[in-house]
Amino acid sequence: MVITDFLERNARFYGSDTAIVELNPSEERDSAVNWREASLVEEAAEGTPYRRDMNWATFERRANRTANLLLSRGVKKGTKVGILMTNCIEWLPIYFGVLKAGCIVVPMNYRYTADEIRYCLDLADVEVFVFGPEFVERMNQIKNDIPKVKMLFYVGKTSIPDFAEDFLKLVYFCAITAPPVSLTEDDYAAIYFSSGTTGFPKAILHKHRSLLHACITEQAHHGQQKDDVFLCIPPLYHTGAKMHWFGSLMSGSKAVILRGVKPQWIIRAISEERCTIVWLLVPWAQDILDEIDAGHIDPNHYMLDQLRLMHIGAQPVPQSLVDRWLKQFPHHQYDTNYGLSESIGPGCVHLGVENTSKVGAIGVPGFGWEAKVIDGNGSEVPQGEVGELAVKGPGVMECYYKNPEATAEVLHDRWLWTGDMAMIDEDGFIWLVDRKKDVIISGGENIYPVEVENYLRKNDKIKDCAVIGIPDPRLGEISLAVIELKEGVTADEAEINEFCKELSRYKRPRKIVFADVPRNPTGKIEKPVLRKRYCGERLVEAQTHR
Repeated sequence: MVITDFLERNARFYGSDTAIVELNPSEERDSAVNWREASLVEEAAEGTPYRRDMNWATFERRANRTANLLLSRGVKKGTKVGILMTNCIEWLPIYFGVLKAGCIVVPMNYRYTADEIRYCLDLADVEVFVFGPEFVERMNQIKNDIPKVKMLFYVGKTSIPDFAEDFLKLVYFCAITAPPVSLTEDDYAAIYFSSGTTGFPKAILHKHRSLLHACITEQAHHGQQKDDVFLCIPPLYHTGAKMHWFGSLMSGSKAVILRGVKPQWIIRAISEERCTIVWLLVPWAQDILDEIDAGHIDPNHYMLDQLRLMHIGAQPVPQSLVDRWLKQFPHHQYDTNYGLSESIGPGCVHLGVENTSKVGAIGVPGFGWEAKVIDGNGSEVPQGEVGELAVKGPGVMECYYKNPEATAEVLHDRWLWTGDMAMIDEDGFIWLVDRKKDVIISGGENIYPVEVENYLRKNDKIKDCAVIGIPDPRLGEISLAVIELKEGVTADEAEINEFCKELSRYKRPRKIVFADVPRNPTGKIEKPVLRKRYCGERLVEAQTHR
């Protein structure tokens, strides 16, 4: 069995039921126009750019048309097909069409520069590339420098660039029947890219087995049923959002793609679409609560009683945030998810909705997964000691594509060494300490930035924070805290230093800067950006901010 089987089943049994809704609140309802010309209306999603929806039967037809277009162009099983699109209703049918053709789908980060796009296309041996209107300028810069790419398809309602073909027009004339391609769990399915925090990203190769296990794990953890509605906000190119959506795929339930992260948009989408499950990043959850506290959002004006689960992943979650959320929404279940693209996204470790007393921990091994904490030789460390987290299960990648050296560093007898430092408590729950490469060694003492960041977030004035190591001639490194305050409040360095007195002296930040904390689309703090900004440069005096 492979995940495309779920799509075919849903089209057969739930064909007229809504599968995907796209909401774009930045568009005005009354000024929006139809997505495609009348001649293409059968295959266009219904609605306007503000709200468009697609049922399971149309989803299946669009995927089949995509597959048949690729096959008509002579692609073979195993051909790499790249996707560079922002979240939209066309995204998932194209993804599944690539899989149905027996090709390897290669989703790409929509924040990539032209040089990064070119690098990833070459690294992954992409031969067919599908891109959206937001990337025409970047593609125009590299169109003559991507020799491996044989076909460029443009997906959009604006003018077609002269170097690409009109995907939406071409796909309309292709057959709606499933292509005669046999797939098994052992076939290669996808290449995802690492976050690239240590330079250009690595290409992560997965088989269909990984994708199938992601479906099973997600549904086992969160119990999606046919009447659930999942609000999907993070980018679909990343394993996180898509693998959580796999629970909707497996249950045949509706999902809502929201294009935007404003708190009012999120609450409105939950209310209008009757969402029951939402996955948030820490900043989004904080922003919602701050807007409620400030009186800018009144929960009583929305229909929110049906929302049963809020879960968070991609970063450490402060206990104070979950306490605030459950105080505001006491009937909600809460879960934390941990995963990597190398482990096909979230779920290899998860907290479990029954374990809110352990918030702060990432949890226990997920459904079908094993986990342990090891030393540098791969031996398990005693309970309570810090070591590197390793995970093992059906979702572990096959390799870093065309990079055997990097593969050998992290894969050991099918155990994936994650690079995250962790410890296991007396109840068997795993707590992240920090990334191995982010540990600050100051005067011989190990400082784990995540521990300090979690402490700082207890301060009611702090919206977000990041701690990095900066060079010091005497201690080797000292810690710098970048602090982003909540809107409308003020604080200075002396106040933060006073707040930190409960920390051990060596853990207290030596430097404090008030500035915005940069995060990537999946919610991770962009510490390389901060290191580039502050390391080796003269630090400005910390000043009262806002």
